[in-house]
This record gives sequence, C-alpha cells and structure tokens, in this order.
Amino acid sequence: MEINADFAKPALVHTNRLEWIASPMVGVDRRILDRIGGEVARATSIVRYAEGSAFPEHTHSGGEEFIVLEGVFQDEHGDYPVGTYVRNPVGTHHIPRSDPGCSIFVKLWQFDPDDKEQLVIDLNSAPLTPDPNRPVVSQHVLADRSYEHVSIEQWAVATKSELTDDGGLEVLILQGELMLDDVTYGLHDWLRIPAGETVKFTVGSEGARFWIKRGHLREIRIPDQVA
Repeated sequence: MEINADFAKPALVHTNRLEWIASPMVGVDRRILDRIGGEVARATSIVRYAEGSAFPEHTHSGGEEFIVLEGVFQDEHGDYPVGTYVRNPVGTHHIPRSDPGCSIFVKLWQFDPDDKEQLVIDLNSAPLTPDPNRPVVSQHVLADRSYEHVSIEQWAVATKSELTDDGGLEVLILQGELMLDDVTYGLHDWLRIPAGETVKFTVGSEGARFWIKRGHLREIRIPDQVA
C-alpha cells in the first residue's frame, strides 16, 4: 500500500474528510495520512479505538510515536489522557487498549534504531518558552535529535510566518487554524512539507497550537528495506 508516498511532494490533509478504514482488530479503525508497506509499514495515521477495544501485544520493530487526541489510550504501563505525547523506541512492546475509547495520531517505523529514549510528556502542562528568533511564537521542545527536531509551538493571533527545513517538516494542528495558499486547515489536520520547500502560514483569529517535526524527511526508512 502506498498513500502520500512521494516525499518530494507536499501532503496537505483535512483529516476529518478521510474515510475510516478497518484494521485487523475489531473496533480499531484508521485514517491513513501516509503509508508505505502492508500491515507492517512506515505509516502516519489517526487511529480510533472504540470503547473496550484492544490490539494484541506487539513489539515496535521500527519505533512508535503518538499523541492522544481524544479519550484515554491505555496499555499495561498506564493510562494516557488527551494531550499525552509518547515515544516508544525500537524494541519496546505493549498491549494497547482503550476502555472508554480514544483516538491517537501515531507514527510507525520512523525511529533511528540508536534512539533509545522512551518518553511520556503531558502536552497540557508542558511549559512554553518564547522563541528568541520569532517573538510571536512560544515553544516546548519534545525531542532534539540528529535526525529530527520535535516540538509544540503556540503562535499568536494573526501571526504570519515562513517555515522551511532542509530536512522537511510536518505539522499536526492541535488548536486553532492555519491558512496556506488561501486554504484553511483546522483541528487535527495534517501537513507534510518536502525538504527545502518554504511555506507561508497565517494563523486565524484564535491563534494556533500545533505539533511540528523537522528534519526527518532526509532519509525515508521502509521496513522491507531494513536489514
């Protein structure tokens, strides 16, 4: 399966317009944002767990990163409410479920195998600090690696700013709206911008808060190409 698999092109997705696709597990459905591969795939998705649904125990052979968007995600290690950000490195494993139901934004097979730090961060309470180079922007760095930089950013009302990175960038909107080329993107919409391309965002009347990853599109790891 290949969806938005050409990383030299932008991928700009209104996620609520996508159909839910059933996973192999009853009660677990997916909106696929990008994907290369079969059931084991390099993938970015929004995954919805119905009340009382679960997934079998599995090992993260390519790593896993997710944000809880709605409800409460659970596994044997604990409960993760809305706004929880989790990084599970290569080799970790768990038994995911959701008693009350939930939805998560999740990325698979996008970890460097040498990145072994496991993280759980409450984005609701993560402190934001002003960006010295952009006075209308505050941020909290979630992960700063040689192969990627991940953060939460808060942009003030009516901010206009250019974003570019020689390793590409990716944005998930958590609050407010962003405008790009006269198109408005809102809650949980997702944008992937190729390496070296510049985009000019304008923020709406309520400001905007979003998760942003930079630099990770220099090298695309695909499961069946990894030894």
